[in-house]
Amino acid sequence: MITNYLWTPPAVQSLPVRGSEQRLPIHRLFFVGRNYHAHAVEMGRPVDKSVERPFYFTKAPSTLVESGATVAYPPETSNYHFEMELVVAIGKPGFRIAAEQAHEYIYGYACGLDMTRRDLQLVARDKGRPWDLGKDVEQSSVASEIVPMPGVVIDRGAIALSVNGQVKQQSNVDKLIWDIREIIADLSLFYHLQPGDLIYTGTPEGVGAVLPRDRIAGSVEGVGSVALTVGAAE
Repeated sequence: MITNYLWTPPAVQSLPVRGSEQRLPIHRLFFVGRNYHAHAVEMGRPVDKSVERPFYFTKAPSTLVESGATVAYPPETSNYHFEMELVVAIGKPGFRIAAEQAHEYIYGYACGLDMTRRDLQLVARDKGRPWDLGKDVEQSSVASEIVPMPGVVIDRGAIALSVNGQVKQQSNVDKLIWDIREIIADLSLFYHLQPGDLIYTGTPEGVGAVLPRDRIAGSVEGVGSVALTVGAAE
């Protein structure tokens, strides 16, 4: 039966896959908050792993843009921040996954940017409100092509970001507070993970503001690179 919609539904969000003509359809976007110690400290919220669990926020898949795009400086902010992240792409359904089996659910990886209206996020955080206006921002979830690495757990590798050629973030994935196995296992206690779910695993220290016409370039060793140009304000 053909569904007769009032208007044309939006297209399925997807990302290119290295070495393939097929694209990876996106299901959901998950983000791990404060997952590098130095970043947690710079945000004024140190993390004690012995007594805390990971926490997450989500963004609509419609916020996703591909690496190389130019996006408008978003409205209602004067403090738009970059956050460089390693992204995990889930490749099969899973629920209540044991950490030692987490690798079985990995399809591959990408380089990502979690662009953030920091001023709005901090106001919401300090008032105990949801972060949506600061985080779930149009064109704020940037990702490179997906690099297929079925069953591979990345536990180390340099991660870096520069703005206009100046290095702003520089760390290593081995500094994740909760590693990839732990993230997949914990997140799968709350959600039935599905193929096409992307998990942005957290950003290291050095986050900062960008201005219109700034060019952002990031990389993760063994995965690739991501780029974004900030356009004029709307």
